[in-house]
Amino acid sequence: MGSEPRKIMVSSALPYANGYMHMGHLVEYIQSDIWARFQKLRGHQCTFVCAADTHGTPIMIKARQENISPEELVTRIAAEQHEDLKAFDVAFDNFHTTHSEENEMLTCRMFEALRDADYIYTKTIEQAFDEQEKMFLPDRFVKGTCPRCKTEEQYGDACENCGATYTPNDLIEPVSVLSGSKPVWKDSEHYFFRLSAFEQRLRDWMQTAKLHQNITSKLEEWFEAGLQDWDISRDAPYFGFKIPGTEDKYFYVWLDAPVGYLASFLHYCNQHDDLNFDDYWMPGHDTEVYHFIGKDIVYFHTLFWPAVLEGSGFRTPNSVFAHGFLTINGKKMSKSRGTFIKARTVSDNLDPSCLRYYYAAKLGPGMDDIDLNFDDFIARVNSDLVGKLVNIASRCAGFIAKRFDGQLADELCDPQLFAQFSDASEEIATHFERREYSKAIRAVMTLADTANRYIDDKKPWVMAKNEDQADEVQAVCTQGLNMFRSLMVYLTPVVPALAEKSRQFFDEDEWAWATATTPLLGRKINKFKPLLTRVEPAQVEKMVEQSKEPEVTTAEKPQESDSDEITIDDFAKVDLRVARIEKAEPVEGADKLLQLTLNLGDQSRVVFAGIKAAYTPEQLEGRLVVAVANLKPRKMRFGTSQGMVLAAGPGGEDIFLLSADSGAEPGMRIK
Repeated sequence: MGSEPRKIMVSSALPYANGYMHMGHLVEYIQSDIWARFQKLRGHQCTFVCAADTHGTPIMIKARQENISPEELVTRIAAEQHEDLKAFDVAFDNFHTTHSEENEMLTCRMFEALRDADYIYTKTIEQAFDEQEKMFLPDRFVKGTCPRCKTEEQYGDACENCGATYTPNDLIEPVSVLSGSKPVWKDSEHYFFRLSAFEQRLRDWMQTAKLHQNITSKLEEWFEAGLQDWDISRDAPYFGFKIPGTEDKYFYVWLDAPVGYLASFLHYCNQHDDLNFDDYWMPGHDTEVYHFIGKDIVYFHTLFWPAVLEGSGFRTPNSVFAHGFLTINGKKMSKSRGTFIKARTVSDNLDPSCLRYYYAAKLGPGMDDIDLNFDDFIARVNSDLVGKLVNIASRCAGFIAKRFDGQLADELCDPQLFAQFSDASEEIATHFERREYSKAIRAVMTLADTANRYIDDKKPWVMAKNEDQADEVQAVCTQGLNMFRSLMVYLTPVVPALAEKSRQFFDEDEWAWATATTPLLGRKINKFKPLLTRVEPAQVEKMVEQSKEPEVTTAEKPQESDSDEITIDDFAKVDLRVARIEKAEPVEGADKLLQLTLNLGDQSRVVFAGIKAAYTPEQLEGRLVVAVANLKPRKMRFGTSQGMVLAAGPGGEDIFLLSADSGAEPGMRIK
C-alpha cells in the first residue's frame, strides 16, 4: 500500500425493499462497513454507498396485497431497513433508491450504448402466463422441479440445490406462485443482452480483478457450460423503468438494480464538489471500485454486471468480494426455532457492538458460511470484549482519576512493551485490507492478553497501598491505558460505538490509524464510564423467544393420532431415485455392513447397507438399485450414511435389493 491516499468507492449489495432485515443480512453490511471504515481510518478517500432495490414483480404484488402503491411500499420499507442498519453502526455515505431519476437516466444510457454497439437484440420467446391473474410471470414466480438434480420447489431461473440456471419452461411440473395454477406459454417479444460475446473480456477482467479462488472456480464452471444471452426485459404490468421506445416493456430488475451503485454514487457526487462521478466510473482513472455481495448473486456480479459495464463504455470494478451465508447453532435460520431473527429484535436486546465483533471474529475473505453459536457468542463476547479489552481500561482508569486527577504520566515506563503494540499496526492493517477479519481479531486479542499480563504482574492495586510508589502507579496505569488505546484504534472499524466512547474517555478530537503507534502522555483524560456490560444468557433467550412464530391454534392443527399409520402425504415425501452402485467395499470392524458409493446422476452418495451376508462387493458394482435420496444423513461409528438402498426379505442371506429397470438412468425419479 502506497503512501498516497487512495480514492475508493465501496458498495454493499442492495437490500430488496419488500421485507425486514434479519441477522443473515447483517453479515454483509457489517463486513463491508468494517472495510470502508478501515479505509477511512487509514486516511483514504473512501465513499461507501448503497440503495434500496425497489423494482420487480414481488414489490408490485406485495403493494397490491397491502392496497398501497409500489412507491409507498418501497419508501416505507427502505426507511425501516436503513434504520435497522444504522442501529448496527453501518454508516453509508449515501443510501439512495433504485427508483430514482439518476438510476433511470443511467440505465437508459447504458441500454442505448449497448443497443448501438449491437449487444442488444430482440427475440420472440414463449413465456409463462398465469391465466387466472392475467399476467406474464417473472422467472421467480414460477416454481417446479429442477430439470438437472430433480429437487422440488425450485424457482424458474436457478436451482438453489445444485446451482443450475435455466428458464421456467425447463422446469418439471411448473406452477404459478401467484395462483397455484399451471401456467400456459404465450409468445412475447423480449430484449436480450449478448453476454455470449463477452467471454474473453470477462476472462481478462477475472485475472485483473484478483477474485477469490471460490469465485474463479465457479466462473470456470459457467464458462465451460457456455455463457447464455440474457433476457433483460419484462412485460407489463411491471414496477420498474420502461424501456425507451416501447409502451409495454420494462427493464428487468436485475439490469437496473446494480446500476443503483452508480446512481447512489452520482446522487452523492451531486452534493459534494470534491467528488467527480466520471473519475470513478469512466475508464482511465486511478480510482478503485469494490462490490461486497453474498455468494448467491456471484453470477450476476461477475458475469452479467462487468459485461454490461464494459459493453456500455463504463469501467469495470476492481474486484468483487463474496461472503457465505449465516447459520445459527449449526443450522439454517428457522422461524419455528426462533433463529430467524430480525435485526430490530437483536438491537432491542443486545448491544450491536457484540454482534459486529462476533461476525468479525468469524469472517475471512472467502465464501465459507459462518455459524453463530449462541453459547459461543456469549462466551466470546464476555471473554474478549468485556473480560480482556474493556477490563484493561477499567483496571487502570480508577487510579488515574482518584490519585492523579485524571493526569497521565509524562512518559511510558516500558517503551519496548508499547512498541509491540505499535509494531503490530501494519500486520493488523494487512489483515483488514485482505478482509481477513478473524486474523485481525486474533492479533488484537493476543495483544490484549499481553496488556492484562502486564497489569497482573505490576499489580497497581498493591502498589497503591504504598505512598512511596505513587509515581509507579501512575506510570503503570498510563502504560496500561495506552495499550488499551492502541487496541481500540485497531478495533475502531469493528466496534465503532465502543471506540467512540473510548475516544471520549481519552478526550481526543479524532483518531486515525497512526494514532495507535503514538502514546498519549502528560495530559488529562476524562473520568472512566463503563463501556460495555456482559451478555447474559437471558438476553439471548428472550431474543429467540420473541422470534418464534406463533404456534398453530388447535382449530388449525391437524389431529394427532397414536396410530403408526402414515398418510399418502407422508409417503409422498419419500424421494425414490434410480442409483448405480459405482463402488462396494467392506467396512472394517463391521460384520453386516458394506459401504456403497452411489451414482444418482448429478451427485454421489456414500451409504452404509447391512447386506454383507447376502452380497459380495463384486456382485453389486455396476448394479442399478432404488435409493431413498432425501433421507437425513445419519452419523454412524464408521462414518456418515447419506441415504438408503431399498431391499426386502427376512434378513441374513435372504436380502433382495430392489433393482431398477436396466434402461433407467441414475437420478431418475421413481413414481
